[in-house]
Amino acid sequence: MMSGNCSINAACGCCSLYGMSDKTENHGITYQARKELHKAVRKVLATSARIFRGPFADTFSTVDIEDHDCAVWLLLRKSRSDDRAARLQAVQEMSEARHWHDYQYRIIAQACDMRTLTGLARSKESDLRFFLHPPPLPSLKEDSSTEEELRHLLASLPQTDLDECIQCFTALALSESSQSLAAQKGGLWCFGGNGLPYAESFGEVPSATVEMFCLEALVKHSEIPTHCDKIEANGGLQLLQRLYQLHKDCPKVQRNIMRILGNMALNEHLHSTIVRSGWVSILAEAVKSQHVMEASHAARTLANLDRETVPDKYQDGVYLLHPLYRTSQPIKADVLFIHGLMGAAFKTWRQQDNDQDLTEKVSEDETKYTTCWPKSWLARDCPALRIISVEYDTSLSDWRARCPTERKSIAFRSNELLRKLRAAGVGDRPVIWVSHSMGGLLVKKMLLEASKKPEMSTIINNTRGIIFYSVPHHGSHLAEYSVNIRYLLFPSLEVKELSKDSPALKTLQDDFLEFAKDKNFQVLSFVETLPTYIGSMIKLHVVPLQSADLGLGDLIPVDVNHLNICKPKTKDAFLYQRTLQFIRDALAKDLEN
Repeated sequence: MMSGNCSINAACGCCSLYGMSDKTENHGITYQARKELHKAVRKVLATSARIFRGPFADTFSTVDIEDHDCAVWLLLRKSRSDDRAARLQAVQEMSEARHWHDYQYRIIAQACDMRTLTGLARSKESDLRFFLHPPPLPSLKEDSSTEEELRHLLASLPQTDLDECIQCFTALALSESSQSLAAQKGGLWCFGGNGLPYAESFGEVPSATVEMFCLEALVKHSEIPTHCDKIEANGGLQLLQRLYQLHKDCPKVQRNIMRILGNMALNEHLHSTIVRSGWVSILAEAVKSQHVMEASHAARTLANLDRETVPDKYQDGVYLLHPLYRTSQPIKADVLFIHGLMGAAFKTWRQQDNDQDLTEKVSEDETKYTTCWPKSWLARDCPALRIISVEYDTSLSDWRARCPTERKSIAFRSNELLRKLRAAGVGDRPVIWVSHSMGGLLVKKMLLEASKKPEMSTIINNTRGIIFYSVPHHGSHLAEYSVNIRYLLFPSLEVKELSKDSPALKTLQDDFLEFAKDKNFQVLSFVETLPTYIGSMIKLHVVPLQSADLGLGDLIPVDVNHLNICKPKTKDAFLYQRTLQFIRDALAKDLEN
């Protein structure tokens, strides 16, 4: 009988059975290798059973195990301790392992529980060998395609008693997928009915277009817990994984898949199914990505899976920029970034690049998201901060709105965002709000709404400061040009509310000044001095100095346009350094404690 050490090494390919000198036994080598492999596997299973069954303080004198493997099994046992601190310590020690053999990582991967695996995925230094490849995906049905499977999944979800926007996305996706399937079987592809306004929004390949329609609808459905159960029961986790692998070079598709998965992870009873389907291995790799969008989407989902260290829940549109992983660094304050019209959670806060037309959506290519100054600069300068970026859909025109039935006012959006931020634990520690354009109006409205709700009082009490980047407190000229610019032919509600004559805007300004009278938070405002191109015809000073003047705190003019007012050119630029100084000053006492 071979030694235990050689048995295990044989299982890992480290002990060669092919070097035997007796050439006459070559015909039995394969049989012998398989026999030793089976013995090694049986030994691993027996060892794990004995260790997990026996008292933690027991010696290993009765267990047939090699000395250099004892640490691995001890860590596994420790990771299942009833003591939370011991479990966390075990995961940390595993993640710091640097000199293990491949088979030792595999032992952990095969024997650890769901809680430990999630913890390893959320540990910055974890080796990816801790994560097994996802299990094989089920074969597609004969004469079927991912597009058809996606359509069937969407059609299987409840279609009644839904929000108007969910109904719109679902009807559009099912309608266009029917046309696509007909085209693939010999018919003619065309966008019809509700699809016409969307034709310019997606790629040229019909199947890819339809997949995007379906995924957009599934994102909306996944915000409803009972629909998440249906998605899981109907094989959605495996189908989404297939799509994720097929569209590795399509950030739009991968982003929507991650949004769906992150929403499903809000439901704790689905955690075990998500883990068993192999998604944690994919997320563990994605969270290490250099692309901020990919990493933050993965970090959101993993945080929702990690009930061991994360009491908060990150709903759709609330993204972690820092810390992406578990950390021993105490988090002492939150900094929240709220974008404005046509903005987004990541692209709004990138470094300054070439001037962009206000109506020109910046490329969705992930290479555009590799620079995000709150993540790359602020997190290094102030590591004790939790940095969150918020995303919500906006449009300049109802014609280009992603959901034509959607008529979301500032009041509606503020209540929606306030609820999501509170679920993420905002208000439990000191807060700094950083906003651009319409985002500043949302911040003001959120604080006013929070002041009326006792359960939101901690948000008011813990607000230490607000930064406004070109926020039109007194309105903007933007809506006045709607009749002259094709993109603004049907100005959206957001644009209408920014009108200088908007009664809602005046009420918001007056109410906020009254609210802020007896509060002790600080305010810093920046305002553009250069015009911005609107379409290809008009240059417009979107937010003039008079409109950016809140009437509280400092107001600093900066020689940039409306888009670049929140995009510092470099880390040494005045815009970033003044922002950093404000955050440090406003949180000085909190960061010292």
